[in-house]
Amino acid sequence: MEKVPMTVRGEQQLKTELERLLKLRPQISVAIAEARELGDLKENAEYHAAREEQGICEAQIRDIEYKLSVAQVIDVTKMDNTGKVIFGTTVTMIDVDTEEEFKYQIVGEDEADIKLGRISVSSPIARGLIGKLEGDEVTITTPGGVKDYEIDQVEYI
Repeated sequence: MEKVPMTVRGEQQLKTELERLLKLRPQISVAIAEARELGDLKENAEYHAAREEQGICEAQIRDIEYKLSVAQVIDVTKMDNTGKVIFGTTVTMIDVDTEEEFKYQIVGEDEADIKLGRISVSSPIARGLIGKLEGDEVTITTPGGVKDYEIDQVEYI
């Protein structure tokens, strides 16, 4: 089984969601029991809705438990700050042409959210940055074209 990289924050978010879903389980069972008491199950919308909610909840629980079982949690705060871009680091880079500054944290697939500045380790930008050092210039092929960046800062936070 191949391990999947995940940040400490990502692991905590999954655990929190799992706790919420596990607390929801008994409530769904009660809703199913109450709906069953209403009579004919073929035409009982409440029963069917509760059963569907139960199926979704159980699928989400299995999905999260699987993700946690294959997660390789990487805590960059405990690593030597060498200025090298690795999984979990936060990278500030400057577009060489426009002088525009970008700041991204390299995270696992499930944690990625570009609006929050978190990019997937498998994204073109992250793949172009991994292994580079603070001060390096990198050329990255993105869906928008080829871009040149200077790595201004690498943070292990």
